[in-house]
Amino acid sequence: MRNAAIRATGMYVPEREIPNSYFDEYFGEPVGAWLVKNLDIHTRRWSRDDESTADLVVAAAQAILAKAEVDPADVDMLIVSTDTPEYLSPSTASVAQHRLGLTKAATFDINTACAGFVTAMDVASRYIRSDDNYRYVLVIGAYAMSKFLNADDKKTVTLFADGAAGALLEAVEGDEAKRGWQGCILSTEGQYADWMGIYAGGAKYPTTPARMAGHEHQLQFTKRFPKEINPENWTRMIGDLCERVGTTPNDVDQYFFTQLNINSIRETLDNIGVPHEKGHTVMQRYGYTGSACIPMALHDAVSQGKIKQGDQIFLVASGGGLSFAAASFIF
Repeated sequence: MRNAAIRATGMYVPEREIPNSYFDEYFGEPVGAWLVKNLDIHTRRWSRDDESTADLVVAAAQAILAKAEVDPADVDMLIVSTDTPEYLSPSTASVAQHRLGLTKAATFDINTACAGFVTAMDVASRYIRSDDNYRYVLVIGAYAMSKFLNADDKKTVTLFADGAAGALLEAVEGDEAKRGWQGCILSTEGQYADWMGIYAGGAKYPTTPARMAGHEHQLQFTKRFPKEINPENWTRMIGDLCERVGTTPNDVDQYFFTQLNINSIRETLDNIGVPHEKGHTVMQRYGYTGSACIPMALHDAVSQGKIKQGDQIFLVASGGGLSFAAASFIF
C-alpha cells in the first residue's frame, strides 16, 4: 500500500502591510468596521511593484523544503495553484522550477480559482499513490491579486491580498500509509462562471477592444452571490466526505476553509455541530489570499501546535467558477 502524506508546510507573505485604516482614509468612511464585523479581516499584505506570483511561489517553496530537509533536486513534481499567473503562458510552475533548482521536477499549473490548492493536493496525491516514480510532490497555492484590483472598487480592493503557501507531499508505505490522503470530493456550478472573475486577457477578450467593451484586466464582481451558497455547499460536501472516508464531523480535528467570510465558516461549523475552535482562521492578519489561504491557515495551525501527527484534517474550499473541493488527510 502506498499513500501521499504531508511532510512539511510553509508560507510566505509580502512585507507591505495594508491595514483597514488605509481604506477608511481612502474612501472617507469606516469600511474597516464592516470588514471586521462581516469578514473578520483586519489587515492584509500586498506585493511590491517588482514582486510577482513566481516570487511568492519561490519564497514559500524554499521555506517548505528547508522545513522538510529535502534537497530541491529530489523533488519529482511541482504543482502551482493560481488564478493570478506569472504569465498567460508559460506556466508559473515552470518559472519557479528553474529558479528553485528542481532539476528533475515535472511542472504544471492548476486554475480552479480559490479551490485550486485543495484540487492540486488531490491531484498530487493521486500521482504518488498510483506511480512509484513520484516520491516528493511540492504543491503551492499562490495569489497576487493586488496586481488586478481596481483601487476605487470598494467591493474588491478591501478584500483581496497576496501570499503563497503549500505543502510537500511524500510517498509513504506500509503502516505509514495510514497517514496522508483519505479522499476528496470535487464539484463545479458553472452557471456562476460569469459572476466574478478577471475577464480580459484571454482568448475571449484578448486585446484593447475588450476594455472598450467593459471587460477590464481587473477583478470584477458582476453579480452578488447568494450568501448561503458556501455554507450549503460546504455542509453537504463535509457530510459526503465523512461518509466516503468513514468518519464523523466531530471526529475531524481541524477544518480549514476558504478564508473570506468568518460568518460562512461559523455557519458551516454550526450546521455540522462542531465548535468554532475547530475552524482555524488567518484572514484576520492576511486578508483573502485565494489559492494560498487554506495552506496559509494550515501552516499557521501547524506552527502553533494545533495539529499533531495522526490528526484528521479537512480542507474545504470554494472559488470562482464556481469550483468546490473538500479533501481529508491524516496529518
